Amino acid sequence: MAWFRKEQYTALRETPPHDIIPEGLWFKCTECVNFIYRKDFERNLLVCPKCGFHYKMSAQERIAMLADENSFEEMDGHIQPTDSLGFRDSKPYSQRLQEAQEKSGLMEAARTGRAKIGGHQVMLSVMDFNFIGGSMGSVVGEKVTRLMEVAREERLPVISVATSGGARMQESILSLMQMTKTSAAVGRLGEKRIPYISVLTDPTTAGVMASFASLGDVIVAEPGALIGFAGPRVIQQTINQILPRGFQRAEFVLAHGFVDIVVERKYLKQTLANLIACLWDEPKTAAKVVPLAP
Repeated sequence: MAWFRKEQYTALRETPPHDIIPEGLWFKCTECVNFIYRKDFERNLLVCPKCGFHYKMSAQERIAMLADENSFEEMDGHIQPTDSLGFRDSKPYSQRLQEAQEKSGLMEAARTGRAKIGGHQVMLSVMDFNFIGGSMGSVVGEKVTRLMEVAREERLPVISVATSGGARMQESILSLMQMTKTSAAVGRLGEKRIPYISVLTDPTTAGVMASFASLGDVIVAEPGALIGFAGPRVIQQTINQILPRGFQRAEFVLAHGFVDIVVERKYLKQTLANLIACLWDEPKTAAKVVPLAP
């Protein structure tokens, strides 16, 4: 007599495809470590609904958020950077450019053009951190300068949205020269009393921050954006002191008078429209100031 009897078990059924949770359905916030339904995250303009952390946006996403529907007309989109110095670090600069173009779908780190924001005709420049850290090379400086020159001729206000790690080291002195060129273009706008609004997003640092990004008539920042020239770690090592909490973040620099206003992303478009309405009286058909929701 057998002490144990072998039972017949049926094999576990394979889970049909419709029972599997699709990959990428949920998103883990790196700031508060909460899991967020990705569609809610996207509907909230890439801002964590739990903690309010503002994630980076691509140039295309930023334009779609700010510009009125189908109003953006790109300028100088055909201009491409070249490796005029034959620069090479761990890989040739020409290869880096090709990889960045394939990754971002852009020719360069900035897109410029005409657009309408809240019914106001403006000249819009938007940078993209996905393209070599949003660094400013010869083409970025040229595109921003051309945009401001057209704005001066057509008497249109300018809005720039900056996100950058600074001047592009692979172009050496050619990239540093863009700081002077773009700053001079801002100065010529001022001579014609044409409004220039600068929007600083995370991060805006180094050569871009030290040139056209810091020269706006009104400087707007997104919450939590890193804003400064050298990074906090470099500064701390240089002065050998512990930096205060929140150093170089948007709220810190606002408290110290470096920016004029910190605006949540969901209010940014209407804030820019209101600023244009207050600063600019042309054309007379421009939209009126609209109060922001509480």
